[in-house]
Amino acid sequence: MLQDKDRIFTNLYGWEDWGLDAAKRRGVWDRTAELVALGRDRIIDEVKASGLRGRGGAGFPTGLKWSFMPKEVKDDRPHYLVINADESEPGTCKDRDILRYDPHRLIEGALVSAFAMGAHTCYIYIRGEFYNEASNIQRAIDQAYDAGLIGRNAAGSGWDFDLYLHRGAGAYICGEETALLESLEGKKGQPRNKPPFPAGAGLYGRPTTVNNVETVAVVPEILRRGGSWFGGLGRPKNSGTKLFCISGHVNQPCNVEEELGIPLRDLLDRHAGGVRGGWDNLKAVIPGGSSTPILPKAICDDVLMDFDSLKDAQSGLGTAGVIVMDRSTDVIYAIARLSYFYMHESCGQCTPCREGTGWLWRVMQRMVRGQARVEEIDMLLEVTKEIEGHTICAHGDASAWPIQGLIRHFRDEMVDRIRQYRDAAHADRPLPVAAE
Repeated sequence: MLQDKDRIFTNLYGWEDWGLDAAKRRGVWDRTAELVALGRDRIIDEVKASGLRGRGGAGFPTGLKWSFMPKEVKDDRPHYLVINADESEPGTCKDRDILRYDPHRLIEGALVSAFAMGAHTCYIYIRGEFYNEASNIQRAIDQAYDAGLIGRNAAGSGWDFDLYLHRGAGAYICGEETALLESLEGKKGQPRNKPPFPAGAGLYGRPTTVNNVETVAVVPEILRRGGSWFGGLGRPKNSGTKLFCISGHVNQPCNVEEELGIPLRDLLDRHAGGVRGGWDNLKAVIPGGSSTPILPKAICDDVLMDFDSLKDAQSGLGTAGVIVMDRSTDVIYAIARLSYFYMHESCGQCTPCREGTGWLWRVMQRMVRGQARVEEIDMLLEVTKEIEGHTICAHGDASAWPIQGLIRHFRDEMVDRIRQYRDAAHADRPLPVAAE
């Protein structure tokens, strides 16, 4: 269990003021110029040593990602840092509380991270629906400018740094980094083909790194305490602290900062008051936001909450949006509802996603009612495999994985519903044919 002395987000619940003076009392903006004075290579090496992996879902090593940025600025080509605050994954609300209650921690992290990549300019791309959060972060930016913490000679570091807030328009697909860049440039938010990767040609065709809010916000504290401190928390290759969003059928839904690798059962019992009706009433958990495959209770009994453990369990940590379902849940309907979401949010650029997500939802509607054939379960699974890995971005994968998890662990429930429908209502009628 994470000790209080190791917590980074000490105002996660807004018990203190979010403004500059209160942030400084919590240790934000402490010796920031000294952190910048470490130099680009030293900062990147410390982040690598910490084992920090991207907190937006992919879990890619952060220091390695930063090292892809060109070392020198050639032909006056500016470098950019873009912070992804377009938090739209169902079940996820961690970045929202950072933006709302601890915005200066993010701003300081933006300065140090941008310096490490040779960027004088940073954009925060925030979800358009986050009105109060956008208000707080903009006021915090204004406070930082007024105090000389950003702008020319930011925080006395000798580095010029400008920070801009850009509000999105409520498109889930703009959480994908290249679609975000397209939207930031004023274009339709659709993912780009890669390569080129953003580190080579990103915003306005210039070298760019896109990082999640939580990823950037923890960097100054890692540098202040040392990469070995952060790397000593959690498990090997899954180090550090992580914000978990716990929702659904628990007694006390919450956001909480914990060590990576904490057992799921401990996480729910210690911080969320346990499963409603007791642990034995648990049916399933979606462990990392809506796109990660669902896990049944038998796996939840022992699974650890980190990138590699959940991957081994054929799911993923994702954004650590933990959605808990007790035995009252119609799990087939729950996954069908997610299918509707992914159909609705597809940008329509790739045929497998544009056509396939709608097909998945229509078939899932019939699965919910039992108006399908048992053979269609395997056909449904086959179609998810045809969508997965065949699109420009991971939206196709995200639409496929919830259904794959459902079939993997709850096939019997799907079969029972089909047979109950057939036996009770349509024993003497032909069953509907599969959707085209």
